[in-house]
Amino acid sequence: MDDIDSAIEREGGLRRSLTVGQLSMLAIGGAIGTGLFLGSAFAIGIAGPAVIISYAIGAVIALLLMGCLAEMTVAHPSSGSFGLIAGMYVSPLAGFLVRYAYLAGNILAVGTEVTAIAIYMKYWFPATPGWWWIIGFSGALVAINAFSVKTFGAVEYLFSLIKLAAIAIFILLGSFIVFGAEPGSAIGFANYTAHGGFLPNGLWGMWVAVIIAIFSYFSIEMIAVAAGEAKDPKRAIVRAFRMTLFRLTFFYLATLALMLAIVPWNQAGASGSPFVTVMAATGITGAAGIINFVILIAALSAMNSQIYASTRMIFSLSRSGFAPAALGRVSDHGVPTMALGISTIGIAIAGAIYAARPETAFMLMISLASFGAMFAWGMIFVTHLFFRAKRGSAEGKFLMWGYPYTSLAGALLMAAILFTTFFTEEFRMTLICGLPFLAALTALYYLRYRNVEVPVPEAEGGSAP
Repeated sequence: MDDIDSAIEREGGLRRSLTVGQLSMLAIGGAIGTGLFLGSAFAIGIAGPAVIISYAIGAVIALLLMGCLAEMTVAHPSSGSFGLIAGMYVSPLAGFLVRYAYLAGNILAVGTEVTAIAIYMKYWFPATPGWWWIIGFSGALVAINAFSVKTFGAVEYLFSLIKLAAIAIFILLGSFIVFGAEPGSAIGFANYTAHGGFLPNGLWGMWVAVIIAIFSYFSIEMIAVAAGEAKDPKRAIVRAFRMTLFRLTFFYLATLALMLAIVPWNQAGASGSPFVTVMAATGITGAAGIINFVILIAALSAMNSQIYASTRMIFSLSRSGFAPAALGRVSDHGVPTMALGISTIGIAIAGAIYAARPETAFMLMISLASFGAMFAWGMIFVTHLFFRAKRGSAEGKFLMWGYPYTSLAGALLMAAILFTTFFTEEFRMTLICGLPFLAALTALYYLRYRNVEVPVPEAEGGSAP
């Protein structure tokens, strides 16, 4: 049977051109996008000011996930990442399901971002059909991904820098407005308890908003997928994980806290991005237009990184024997171009849904994309339990703290969130479409791929503590 090194070698052909900074910006590029700039509007409408707790719960889950991923990815850096590792340590079926579910989630998340782009462009061009922007911006990003990973990394780095700079300015300006407001004005932390209180829709509303929070953090795991193209991956991965997590947590929670202090929660998400609403409320000339440009860049950045992740996951599936061999071929620039073509399916789906249902397209795309993301996150925690059990207490460059309790907590939280979707109007399609999809994948595996050889690692260091 193949060993792990040969499994990773099968995914060769990609070029190790991504630096630590680019790895961090890649994850930030995916995670600071539509989920924060537009999705937060829906989360605020569901939870009210308690959305801050919703996103804090999401941040805790993301923290646990990053710890598990860092330990496993340092041991086995590859484009197949947690999907390949699940196949090694849990079962070949688990690896198959994780990779395909994650792939589907990413492809549909691309559609979510491009749907948001059409919404943002209406700010300047309200009469122009949204599908024009979907086609135009999608073509540009596909071209960037097709050129080379070095070009992709440079563009994504620039996009993310623009976002981070804008968020930093937003935090500084918001802090000045909130702490400089006169007593008794409409601006201040009193907005947290006005208009129905801190929990206007109760604990249930706060918990349901965690679903959107998780979707917002979706893509932080992209660092692990990019490990196969990183320079000195084992050192870069640990640094990139740490840099990314704390930036994301601070930016998400600080911006939401200030936003809800400036504009009452029942106005923040009334239409479009709450960031645009807040900047318009400041009265600063041109501020709303500038922030709309920034969130457009944010959507492009997230879409760019999700196209990248989808392409690499298809490449990994092909090289592992779980997809047609043609999808594993790379161009002279080291790009799996045929896999890239498949990654654009989400754009076509989003374009069709937006044309048919422009008012509800965004939330529908989120509900469809969420199953793959949540299933993959839950399986990452499960995989870490198997990973540590088989490797024992062997020392590594990074070990997840609190094992096995932290991994168990993450798995249970993700299962609870996924189960919750069925009891909500907004996310019921997550399980209604997701479970049959998982069943179809399982049938496909047993009918066609169950004899594919998957490496099984030998235990290192005895049994798990």
